[in-house]
Amino acid sequence: MSEVMKLMEKRAKAWEAAKAFLDSKRGEDGILSAEDSATYDKMEADVINLGKEIDRLTRQAEIDAMLAKPTSKPITNDPKADQTIEEKTGRASDTYNRAFWNQMRNKITPEITNALSIGTDSEGGFLVPDEYEKKLIEALGDEVFFRNLATVIRTSSGDRKIPIVTSKGEAAWIDEGGQFPESDDSFGQTSIGAHKLATMIKVSDELLNDSVFNIESYISKEFARRIGTKEEEAFFIGDGKGKPIGILNKTGGAETGVTAASMAITFDDIMDLYYSLRAPYRNKASWLLNDSTVKAIRKLKDGNGNYIWQPSVREGEPDRILNRPYRTSIFIPEIAAGNRVLSFGDYSYYWIADRQGRSFKRLNELFATTGQVGFLASERVDGKLILSEAVKTLDIKTKA
Repeated sequence: MSEVMKLMEKRAKAWEAAKAFLDSKRGEDGILSAEDSATYDKMEADVINLGKEIDRLTRQAEIDAMLAKPTSKPITNDPKADQTIEEKTGRASDTYNRAFWNQMRNKITPEITNALSIGTDSEGGFLVPDEYEKKLIEALGDEVFFRNLATVIRTSSGDRKIPIVTSKGEAAWIDEGGQFPESDDSFGQTSIGAHKLATMIKVSDELLNDSVFNIESYISKEFARRIGTKEEEAFFIGDGKGKPIGILNKTGGAETGVTAASMAITFDDIMDLYYSLRAPYRNKASWLLNDSTVKAIRKLKDGNGNYIWQPSVREGEPDRILNRPYRTSIFIPEIAAGNRVLSFGDYSYYWIADRQGRSFKRLNELFATTGQVGFLASERVDGKLILSEAVKTLDIKTKA
């Protein structure tokens, strides 16, 4: 049995023990004593910590599996047979890739300058090679889990029109030989643009000139970490001013499904939110919330006395609320008056537009006195929920 499975079983047993303790110690008013509350909090903390360790080991296994993949494909055909090899051109070519990283290391020659001419952006930097851009996109996918739930499109320009059906035609009962009714779909459109997100990375001259130092890997990880953090924040709570419109933003974001009367979220609130989403969207729906909100929901039961939070007991399967998976983020607001604290929906209707061509620019002089070289990294990206009814939120009532 794998270590992850052992921890999952251990967590499941710890959760059953915590539930049993909670049920046995609740008074007639449903409240725990201070001493029992502290004991339960300790038991719940053990469940949470086991979950974190499971997540760490799962990510580690994914990385190990990725690194174990073969770096080349075996020859399965006759080497003597006539083969047509498609030559890579533009930013996908090996020449451009070598020239780009030599330029980043400041090994500039006329040949390099000529090779990079096809990838010069409007601000003096260089567009990253195609293969490296794929690595960056994959790295961002790891950093920003929401990218794996949303629909990601690539655009070559800064603005993209998206057609949307605003109302659907209907059928009608008619008499034999009667007139067929005219009922057309109505179409609208929304636009998705490109907002600039940038960061600066500094590397010492010694590291940069060290052939052992993998600058490609370092920039990829650091770029993904910094950019990914800001992307995740914007995709959830962005206001659309110079950044994407977040799914929880009250203007342009998801529709309100339920407004809780108090900060004590009830089972009825969760159930009402679940059914506020139309059935077709529920088939692929999941929950998004803060860790602190998960803690509050762990104590809730359904009408049959079953706890609605369910820990996963199988590798690769997420924990669930009302049998639907959930994900957490520190950028989703905590429970407080006026906040949108929980969303439930099909997030494939949130579109992320990557404007093709992430750009790097080397700064040779700015940090020369400290023996460092700066690298400017930027991307253009936008995000928007194109169908608001596909996601519903639970809002906490604003204090009067």
